[in-house]
Amino acid sequence: MKLLLDGQLMNSEEAVISVYDHGFLYGMGLFETFRTYGGKPWLLEWHAERLAEGCASLGIEYRPDLSHMKRSVERLIEANGLQEQDAYIRWSVSAGNGAVGLPTEPYSKPREIVYAKPQAADEPEARRGKALRLLTLRRSEPEADARLKSFHYMNNILAKRELSAGGAEPGTEGLFLNTAGYIVEGMVSNVFWIRNDTLYTPSLACGPLAGITRRYVMGLAAEYGLSVEEGAYAWDELLLAEEVFVTSSIQEIVPVSRLEAADGGRLSGGTEEKPGKWTSKLMMEYRLAARKGTIEA
Repeated sequence: MKLLLDGQLMNSEEAVISVYDHGFLYGMGLFETFRTYGGKPWLLEWHAERLAEGCASLGIEYRPDLSHMKRSVERLIEANGLQEQDAYIRWSVSAGNGAVGLPTEPYSKPREIVYAKPQAADEPEARRGKALRLLTLRRSEPEADARLKSFHYMNNILAKRELSAGGAEPGTEGLFLNTAGYIVEGMVSNVFWIRNDTLYTPSLACGPLAGITRRYVMGLAAEYGLSVEEGAYAWDELLLAEEVFVTSSIQEIVPVSRLEAADGGRLSGGTEEKPGKWTSKLMMEYRLAARKGTIEA
């Protein structure tokens, strides 16, 4: 596949960064992942906004330019022959070169790396639910005042290994609690549940990423008459839910068909259950909006 390194199109095998890049040395870097629909990136303005805020908090002198981002995505899709299908885009910003040691000055020469790959077609009405298993590993604390979508993924990788070692079925999502024992998020998703026509999700104070799809879904739910509440919730409260789903920019909205204890014991549901009425509606409305390619929330 081809990628863009500082705006230069090249084969992935040819792209290199320095061993002195602080993204490599210290994890000082951020990224955004998003999908294209019909060749157009979805919710790009919100992704650029979050990336800009994250770079500012890390002292990385990088300000996303929407026109540049749109042109770059278009170039990359064309170069990889993805014009006729949806694509997965990862837009990364690494801090750039620096001396070995912890700096106090801002990073003035960051590196920009943009990746693309095909995104498998999946229509919401045919989407199967996944299991959500409670993790014994706790969620690491946010890197700054709020959680950043940073290069630091050790916590997530260790969680994935926990699922594998525990015999979880492929596709199972792990659910993190924070050190206080409250629900935070999935390994690669935000989590929601519905009870009595109210949509619940952990507040940002509990430590989840301020997900782009999370933000959109909360607005969409309110528009269609669901009350929306953010707060600190224990695992036992999730067990009382009528519907559960997880969200991410790549997966969109995925229903949870089964809740599992940390030891793999089934706590609710079955693999053949269909999404609930609210989950189904949100799934369909989200995809419709994404296909239209405009922010309507």
